[in-house]
Amino acid sequence: MKVLVLVAVVALIHGSDATLLIKGPTEPILEGAMFKLECLYSDSEFNISQVHFEIFYRYMQEWHPVWERSWCFYSMRIEQTAESLVMTIPRARRYSEGPYRCVSNADNVTAPDNSSQELAIKVHYMGELSVSREGFTSYLGVSQDLKVRVGDDVVLKCSASSSEEPSYSWNKNGNDWILPSSTLTLRKVSKADEGTYSCMAEHPSMASLKKKQTISITVLSADAPWYETSNGRLMLMTSAAAVSLLVFILSMTVFLCRRAKQTKTSKGPIDDRSQKKPIYKASVESLPSTCGDKQPLV
Repeated sequence: MKVLVLVAVVALIHGSDATLLIKGPTEPILEGAMFKLECLYSDSEFNISQVHFEIFYRYMQEWHPVWERSWCFYSMRIEQTAESLVMTIPRARRYSEGPYRCVSNADNVTAPDNSSQELAIKVHYMGELSVSREGFTSYLGVSQDLKVRVGDDVVLKCSASSSEEPSYSWNKNGNDWILPSSTLTLRKVSKADEGTYSCMAEHPSMASLKKKQTISITVLSADAPWYETSNGRLMLMTSAAAVSLLVFILSMTVFLCRRAKQTKTSKGPIDDRSQKKPIYKASVESLPSTCGDKQPLV
């Protein structure tokens, strides 16, 4: 891909006409591709060691310095040459878009004169393609082997997270028709509707970004047991998971209750050494008394 270089310039108050520049790609790049950013002065006599990169965090609405080994830039590298500061990001991610800027740490320059203009990087991406069925939960998605009964309605919708809205299309293997839509609708299915259907998602700006998902539809007889259909199997799986969770909760409750009860009743009798010693009135341990009996007080 041909990469153009944008030079953003902001005058700095250094007592001269020196300018701080930031260079980087101006055309969109593909997720996973390597890209570089560069900070430099138009006048090479200025000290580039007093410059650092910053990125704007949109969710915090703040500028933050970019340092090596930070949590979201762990693999990137920052190298200083005699005339520039270069940051290399080996794999562009969705959070790598920026915008970025170069900032001077010089004491005699204050904001906004200490930074270059902003440079944003456009990263194109496309996530995995998922297929959901209308009227059914999309949490577990749609089985790749979908079984329905004759007369059922089947409405499938495919979607994918993408930097730009993808173009979707459906087709049936062995047929020459293409449906330019994200939704496939089959009303009152019959045996003729059986087959393998494919949904294709294509990125509008990046031809290399394509995703495909295939669904096989099997049409059962109208009197087929409900548990043989994909929906029936899903209900069985969900019910089994719910029962297992309930049994686990009950088991833990009984265990904790028994343990608490054992803790309360496990103290037992006091051993001999903890018994109170009788105190005689005439003994050393007794309180001063004029009586001389030998009967224990306790």
